[in-house]
Amino acid sequence: MQGTEQLTTKRLILRRYRPEDADTLYKNFGSDPAMYEYSGWNPYATLEMAADTVRDFIKSYADPTFYGWAIEYDGRMIGTIGAYDYDAEQNSVEIGMSIERASWGRGFAGEALSCVFEYLTEHEQIRTVTAWCAAENIGSRKALTKAGMHETGIESGALEIGGVLHDKINFEYTMK
Repeated sequence: MQGTEQLTTKRLILRRYRPEDADTLYKNFGSDPAMYEYSGWNPYATLEMAADTVRDFIKSYADPTFYGWAIEYDGRMIGTIGAYDYDAEQNSVEIGMSIERASWGRGFAGEALSCVFEYLTEHEQIRTVTAWCAAENIGSRKALTKAGMHETGIESGALEIGGVLHDKINFEYTMK
């Protein structure tokens, strides 16, 4: 396994994080409640938290089973994508991503997901990639499905976000 290597698509560059990304992550992700509305997870809530998260990502590049990319479009960071919790026994990994609100609806999520699925399954030989999203998160549902994932089940009330229970939809992408 090689871990995080730079990937490119027709419009995007998926690259390793750099320390200067913390500012963008704080401003465009951590400061916008829409960015964590359906996850309840905000590792970029302060500039210090964003910098710590980026430092942790950079340190993790030494691990060949760590996959974490900053997504660039036209020379500007617009998103994040990563695959986490590699399970050697199941030969599977979970994926998560986020696209800044200003770039929603332009197909970037699906494009980045498709690229990472190909890398993980064809290059890294990971058999299964999983993901989940809140049932109300229509944008994520569309992106995951368009990129080739299929729903594997719904867990009623499995996500608690801000004291509210949400249904969790699970997805899977399997090596072709």
